[in-house]
Amino acid sequence: MKKILALLLITLFVGTLLPGCAGSKAEVKTGLAVLTSIAKSKDATADADGLAQVDSTIVTLTVDEDGKIVQCVIDGAQTKINFNATGQLITPTNTEFKTKNELGTAYGMKGVSGIGKEWNEQAATFADYVKGKTIDEVKAIAVDEDTKPTGSDLKSSVTVSIGGFITAIEKAVANAKSLGAKADDNLKLGVATNIAKSVNAGEEAGLAQAYSTYTVVTTDADGKITSCVIDSTQGNVNFDTTGKITSDLTASIKTKNELGDSYGMKNASDIGKEWHEQAAAFAEYVKGKTASEVSGIAVDEKNHPTDSDLKSSVTVSIGDFKKALAKAIG
Repeated sequence: MKKILALLLITLFVGTLLPGCAGSKAEVKTGLAVLTSIAKSKDATADADGLAQVDSTIVTLTVDEDGKIVQCVIDGAQTKINFNATGQLITPTNTEFKTKNELGTAYGMKGVSGIGKEWNEQAATFADYVKGKTIDEVKAIAVDEDTKPTGSDLKSSVTVSIGGFITAIEKAVANAKSLGAKADDNLKLGVATNIAKSVNAGEEAGLAQAYSTYTVVTTDADGKITSCVIDSTQGNVNFDTTGKITSDLTASIKTKNELGDSYGMKNASDIGKEWHEQAAAFAEYVKGKTASEVSGIAVDEKNHPTDSDLKSSVTVSIGDFKKALAKAIG
């Protein structure tokens, strides 16, 4: 009997030490943050077209019970929409835009980088660097006046400004929730951006709108979604018939989840639900599903869900939700 008890104790002890056992099955929180700016937009002139530029820094992560980052993904969406000095759009409204990670070497930083590294490579390196750190440790990373890293262990592989990364990481940690993810799940991010609602200036102001949908998923070894977060931004730049920008380029641009009830969909909704509530309901609905099952969710001609178990809680168009999810888990 003593031998049996001893063997059981040894087995339990070894099991706690082996990687991929108890620790990897621990629950973690899933977080997402988006920082968006239109500050680099420019008026049109007689010599140059105007530019509506919407820049978003996107961070998603998982955090353990001790507040340490388990996984992290960093990406950027840079949407450039041109218009001329008569307020007419030049960039086709059916243009779709790739994120910086999707662009990879096509983004074009490698050739001008002092370390010969593309943006996506540096973002991935920094995302890996913060793993195992708390937010206080991340905020303590040394930077210069341009928020570029100065520590010898980091500046040899990351020379881009990391101030936005750190701010977004802090916000993502604060936003993180227990949604069903485990420490050994895969963390993935999908972003879908379009400018379809942009219009020329006329009697009313012109609009250059970068509409981005962000979808975060964690997936288990079978490819099933264990947690999901969905958010969106509308980066709006208005301009007049002379090509002069009329928007406040210093204005803060909140995501729809951050706007919450102030987004204003609830009163116009047939089910009395705000956008963020419907996005959360859809995110919950896809848990346990695989990529093919998400792709198979039935919609009508306007991409509204038709399944009876879904349309009672989600009446918004889910076309961009599905597109961003396909990028994340496809």
